[in-house]
Amino acid sequence: VQLQASGGGLVQAGGSLRLPCAASGFTFDNYAIGWFRQAPGKEREGVSCFSSNDGSTYYADSVKGRFTISSDNAKNTVYLQMNSLKPEDTAVYYCATQVPALLRLWVLCPKGDGMDYWGKGTQVTVSS
Repeated sequence: VQLQASGGGLVQAGGSLRLPCAASGFTFDNYAIGWFRQAPGKEREGVSCFSSNDGSTYYADSVKGRFTISSDNAKNTVYLQMNSLKPEDTAVYYCATQVPALLRLWVLCPKGDGMDYWGKGTQVTVSS
C-alpha cells in the first residue's frame, strides 16, 4: 500500500488549497482514509476522514465548514479541499488509511490511532 499526498504550498489567509492523496496497492472499495496534520511543537491531530463502507465523514471542529473530504474511486484518490484557510492551519499534512476499514471514524480519526499506512506529508503554510 502506498499513499502519496501532494498539493501543499504557501497561501494567504482566506485562500484555498486542494490536497490530493493518491492511493495504490489495495482495492478502493473497503477502506477508511483520512487527513492528519502536525504543526511544529504540537501533537498530530485528525483533520478529516472518510469511510468507504457507509460514506461517513469526520471533521475536526476547527475545520468544520471550511474543509471538505471527497473520494474519486476511478482515480483511487481522496481529496481535501481547504477553503478560508487560517494561519493556524499551517502544518505538515499527511494522509493515512486503514485497509480494510475495521474501526469507526470516531476511533480512527482524532489522532490516527489504528491507521495502517501513512504517506509522506505535504507542507501547508498560511500567511497572515
